[in-house]
Amino acid sequence: MKRKLSFAEAILPILVMLVLLGFGYGFKQWKAEPLLLVAAAVAAFVAKRAGVTWEEMMEGIVEKLAKSMPATLILITVGLLIGTWMISGTIPMMIYYGVQIINPKFILIAAFLVTAVVSTFTGTSWGSVGTVGVALMGIASGLGVSLPATAGAVVAGSYFGDKLSPLSDTTNLAPIAAGSELYEHIKHMLYTTIPAFIISLIVYGLVGVNSTSVAVDNPEKVQIMLQTLDTIFNWNLLLLIPPVIVIYGSVAKKPTIPTMLGSSFVAALMGVFMQGFTFKDALNSMVGGFNVSMVQIEGFDPTTVIWEVTRLINRGGMNSMMGTVLIAFCAFAFAGIVSKAGCLEVILERLVKSIKSTGGIIAATVASCITMALVTGSSYLSILIPGELFAETYKAKGLHAKNLSRTLEDSGTVVVPLVPWSMAGVYMASTLGVPVIEYAPWAFLCYLGFITAIIYGFTGFGIAKIDDSNNKKIVA
Repeated sequence: MKRKLSFAEAILPILVMLVLLGFGYGFKQWKAEPLLLVAAAVAAFVAKRAGVTWEEMMEGIVEKLAKSMPATLILITVGLLIGTWMISGTIPMMIYYGVQIINPKFILIAAFLVTAVVSTFTGTSWGSVGTVGVALMGIASGLGVSLPATAGAVVAGSYFGDKLSPLSDTTNLAPIAAGSELYEHIKHMLYTTIPAFIISLIVYGLVGVNSTSVAVDNPEKVQIMLQTLDTIFNWNLLLLIPPVIVIYGSVAKKPTIPTMLGSSFVAALMGVFMQGFTFKDALNSMVGGFNVSMVQIEGFDPTTVIWEVTRLINRGGMNSMMGTVLIAFCAFAFAGIVSKAGCLEVILERLVKSIKSTGGIIAATVASCITMALVTGSSYLSILIPGELFAETYKAKGLHAKNLSRTLEDSGTVVVPLVPWSMAGVYMASTLGVPVIEYAPWAFLCYLGFITAIIYGFTGFGIAKIDDSNNKKIVA
């Protein structure tokens, strides 16, 4: 018979996971997959002691995998899309002109602002990263700018819109979980998001102004890169049609996968009819990614292409995402067992009992969201479970529900891409080509929000309260 875990039992698998991944993956750079499986084994041992059967554990794993399947399919489709955008010349064209237009000192600011605008209008961080984010990474590589810093700026900008856009699923989910209203939730988030946005801009600007780039030191290498791209591809404004299709689909709320497949199909046709590649090349780029060896231009020798060019364009394909999917599957094995054992419920209940002040409530909410992000790797669960758990506590303390919904986004939505084994983390790392552990320190907006939220909680600034005497809402 299943029994409730003690707090020590409940927290043991999570501590083991954090130690294994923190030391093994973060410090020693061991593979994450076996470390996650060891953590899952510890969770299974604890679950077995609590009376959870193996069949129930398998059921939990299968449930997690089933819920993640849409995101997994999107991840694989993005690999296909990048491969076709390469062979069509879409991404190479963005890189070609971007390297010439953007000053290396302002690439971090540009990466942050461009992705913020695109994600705000489309409501999707993944779409922003998979389109303009990939191009910006190519531009940064061509300019010799730090790729981890650029990736961090891209991720931070993309999650600015994912957090604030009324078109975003998490922006709609947070007020539902907390019991607030959508637009008052968005307005209240400005208290924490605007300071984080301004600080991010200042830091990116200072880093850019004080940095030197490889492009400045090696202008001849940049010229060779541009000449090589110009030789391989034919430039045409029509090459922007594939990203326009994706952006339109996001704004019009069309199904994501069909939209991306449609864009990929158009890009593949462009690769054949506008760039002169074969249908076999187009199909190979979908699966294995684009490669300069596909170029069959008279007088062009692919073996002489410099590494800086191959690093830019030899990428994409569905196969490139398989390692990412494997990490996610191992993470879901751990999350599924932990869920069936009831570990999270026990830990969150202890958090709720220990809070006294408004600052304590905010801090406990942040801790709960981050714990959910680390354990489940899901932005939805990082919002829903703490939201359901803390809703009555906020109400009992006279705090308006929009405080809760804001904190859920500050510490749930934007923290998940900083977790290497989360679907968002593996997607960002695979798409941008930079490990989470390297870009995370540069994604300032993703953690400045919850830091600001905690400061507000203890100072009382920006905290909305409910006046029980006349039932009016007052913002402190």
